[in-house]
Amino acid sequence: MEHWGFVGRAADLSRLRTIAVSPAERGLILSGAAGIGKSRLLHEAVSSLPAGRWAVHRASATIAGSGLPFGGLAQILPTDPPAGLSPAGMLRWAVDGLQADADGRPIVLAVDDAHLLDPPSAALTHLLVREGATLLATLRTSEPVPSPISALWTEGLVRHAELAPLPDEDSRALLAELVGGPVEAGTAQRLGRLGGGNPLLLRELVIAAIGGGELTQAYGFWRWTGRLALAPSLAELVDARIGGLSGGVRDVLELVALGEPIGLGLLLRGADPADVENAEERGLIQVVKDERRHEVRLAHPLYGEVVRRRCPVTRARRLQATLADLIESAGSRRRTDLLRVAVLRLDSGTAQDHTLLLDAARQAFAGFDIDLARRLATAAGDAGAGFPAAELLATALLFADEPERALAVLDAEVDDSARWITARAAVEFFGLGRAEAAGTLADAAKTLAANDQSADVARIRAFEALVRLQIGGVSCAHELADGVLAEPTAPVPSRGLALCVLAFLAASEGDPVRSRELLATVMADTAAWRKDTPTLQYALQMALGTLVSVTLDLPGIDRILTAEFAGPVQAGGFGFGSGWVSLLRARAAWLRGHTDDALTAVEQACAALAPTRVYDGGAHYARATVAAMRGDAALATASLRIADAASGGAAGIYYPWDEQARAWTYASMGEVAAAVRVLLDLADRLRADGFTAHELLAVYDLVRLGHPELAAERLTGPAGQAVAASGGRVAPLLVRHIRAGEDGEAHLTLAREFAVLGYQIFAAEAAASAVRIFRTVRDPRALAASTLLADVLSRCDTLRTPALLAVQPALTVRERQVAELAAGGVRSREIADRLFLSPRTVENHLQRVYTKLGVNGRNELAPALRLLPQ
Repeated sequence: MEHWGFVGRAADLSRLRTIAVSPAERGLILSGAAGIGKSRLLHEAVSSLPAGRWAVHRASATIAGSGLPFGGLAQILPTDPPAGLSPAGMLRWAVDGLQADADGRPIVLAVDDAHLLDPPSAALTHLLVREGATLLATLRTSEPVPSPISALWTEGLVRHAELAPLPDEDSRALLAELVGGPVEAGTAQRLGRLGGGNPLLLRELVIAAIGGGELTQAYGFWRWTGRLALAPSLAELVDARIGGLSGGVRDVLELVALGEPIGLGLLLRGADPADVENAEERGLIQVVKDERRHEVRLAHPLYGEVVRRRCPVTRARRLQATLADLIESAGSRRRTDLLRVAVLRLDSGTAQDHTLLLDAARQAFAGFDIDLARRLATAAGDAGAGFPAAELLATALLFADEPERALAVLDAEVDDSARWITARAAVEFFGLGRAEAAGTLADAAKTLAANDQSADVARIRAFEALVRLQIGGVSCAHELADGVLAEPTAPVPSRGLALCVLAFLAASEGDPVRSRELLATVMADTAAWRKDTPTLQYALQMALGTLVSVTLDLPGIDRILTAEFAGPVQAGGFGFGSGWVSLLRARAAWLRGHTDDALTAVEQACAALAPTRVYDGGAHYARATVAAMRGDAALATASLRIADAASGGAAGIYYPWDEQARAWTYASMGEVAAAVRVLLDLADRLRADGFTAHELLAVYDLVRLGHPELAAERLTGPAGQAVAASGGRVAPLLVRHIRAGEDGEAHLTLAREFAVLGYQIFAAEAAASAVRIFRTVRDPRALAASTLLADVLSRCDTLRTPALLAVQPALTVRERQVAELAAGGVRSREIADRLFLSPRTVENHLQRVYTKLGVNGRNELAPALRLLPQ
């Protein structure tokens, strides 16, 4: 990791190179914080300039040379200056020497850390620019700049710009470069936030995390535990940026580090206003306007890590108590104030109100901050909150993939209440994959029913409905959920859970309208269940994810991925949530033909879900599907093997996706007949379960595998008509494609419609079918179909499905050479001369190419060749 490739900053690099070679520009000076990447950017900009066209001189000013005349540019000046020259004469001698060395070439002067130039070097730099040289230089922000250098931009000779921190996308790319492989999305987000777009700090973070064993690989992706070992080198870097602090400024930084974001008014009450102003002027804190308030944050996230660690424990506790007092005295007006006060009270040792701690733990859990929810729930239990704290702590441990500890917490608070029973069943099933938890719930409900405890019975049966659903007990889940809704005493959270189960089933049964209505009812009651049962949020998201997945609702998936839920679950150490989001991202990507992104997303899901015992297999089934559509039979087969071993039957409701993955894996191996058998068996099972939306997808896969006659047969009769009427907005297109038969024009029309809606993989396959049909009968419309297919494929990554392979016949190397030249307009005799062939042989090759590609002549060759793998 000592050296890493240059990543990102494409616009900045292009700008520097453009200025360097432009006769109309005199230069650019970039300012930026230490470690922001100024030096590397400057190096990359000038290293590509050919020495034969430009005289490039590079210099790096240093503190050691800043006190020596011409010390900053000693690396580029001629040796042995004449004796007895005046200061002005020395400048003239240096300029003349550099110009003579340039020998008529334009001079490009690259100066790193120009703020450290000694006065003569700064004066020489200024003079060189005035006499035609181009200057590319860097400065460190907040450092004094020599007057001759600052005069360059104040007088309009060169441009001056601030180098911004690396954007998130570039930070993620740099992380991958540093560790030598892909980084899990949540890890990239959290480390990127801590690095603050500073490459040097990001590098030190990675070194510290790897050195401390907190950054490890799983399924090819690097994942961070969230714990940070602050290496001495990292602390020294931050110290260098913070600089020496007076007592007052230190107090300001400590207050902000312990309480950020903190309202400006509160900070001014807790610290000397003059010290607050000083800290802001030095760039140590930032004042940001948030709606009607002004909030104060540290200028860089790592400042807080260093300041908090170096603050003595007694002072930190005193300051945290002070901050809690200040927020409470202001009235705790914001919803997040409760959580902030609870954390400050906990850290300061002044937490005595278990109700405050428990409410804060619930709020943290609802915000997907699992680690904080664990801390607060533990403290609430220690303060006397009783079973409610144990229940929440066990749930947080469950979502942190620590089911054994969760069981220990619950068993230490043995209770025969419905809440204890459902909490334990949740850990048993979702944490340990024990399907027998459903039976435990059923027995408990019978016992409570005998005692006429209807509300508690409803709570248990609602949760049993969710478990039955997961293991594939569809009719039982339906009956239980209906029963909960029919019970007048059922608590709001129990009704919400039952509605989520029914919404899941409605989506699978081809009734997306009803599914959305049920979910809307749950969301409308959020205020009534969020505090009592925050875990209901996850059942809600699972049902919503199923709805958008089974209806192939691309806009719906996009809304989820950009919603409030998606970001926190990936950043908060919540493996199940991160995996769920990654699977949705993968589905959207492959529908759009972006199979590279889809493969990355499913592999992130595999890494995130690896510790779980219920959903680990689902991620590998998804990876098998994506790999198969890319034509990677080896990866598909390996993924299917892992998925089958991991599934264990605990998540039986997801069997449609699993069996589709199996079919596509067979297809990628060339065993299309086996794939068709899997799909037909799956369609029969789905019809028996009433899952018409899933059946439509399975039947459509038969079309994609080249058996539209089998698919069309499944849509006949009353049951088939019910399948045809199911699904979402794209379902009518799928049905038309199933029924298109050998109507090439119908396939071509469908391809255009799929492409407009964003379903590029379906568009490509429909266009390929049109190409195949038109070629067979030598229909001239094959040219339009080939052109459309080539256009769609140009927007896709690797795709190797049977429908596409059918229009990609194998040409010999010589046939390909001849065809490409002919498609480029080269005449047969010239082709013969170039390839040392006879004209007759060229024509023979072309005739074989025309036959293989199903085209009528040279004018149709170009689009047909674009369909072939490169």
